[in-house]
Amino acid sequence: MQPSIFNPWAWRDPSALAGGYTQTTPSTSPPDDPGDGREGPDAPGPGTPVDLVGYQVQASDGRIGAVDEASDEVDAGYLVVDTGPWILGRKVLLPAGTVVRVDHQDRAVHVDLTRQEIKDAPPFDPESADPEYRDRVGRYYTDHYLPRQERHRG
Repeated sequence: MQPSIFNPWAWRDPSALAGGYTQTTPSTSPPDDPGDGREGPDAPGPGTPVDLVGYQVQASDGRIGAVDEASDEVDAGYLVVDTGPWILGRKVLLPAGTVVRVDHQDRAVHVDLTRQEIKDAPPFDPESADPEYRDRVGRYYTDHYLPRQERHRG
């Protein structure tokens, strides 16, 4: 059985944080016409860091809240999402690997989990720098990317 190559804490496409979802490098620019009828580039430009705080977060089946805090550290990226009244004002920790797309024009982050999967995640603990907490959260989300027979039990 092959181990999963999914790293929940790594951004799938770091260019989504600067220059839009279209793959960019320091020598290329985002397209002036994103092809969706809107005008102008979809982000400030390649290499320009974008603060995701305040962006809306969309699960695969609807809105879950807004980004309250974001980290773009290498292999330690995450979003803290304030869910507002949806789950009684609870905040959730979403590892960067759950993000599939960032839409800078709409100020939205799209994740490929359902609202229920996010609601069922381990509770966010802002005081915990405990590696066991990070491992538990990482395992929970990693399990959603494994075939059912390989998922962690417990």
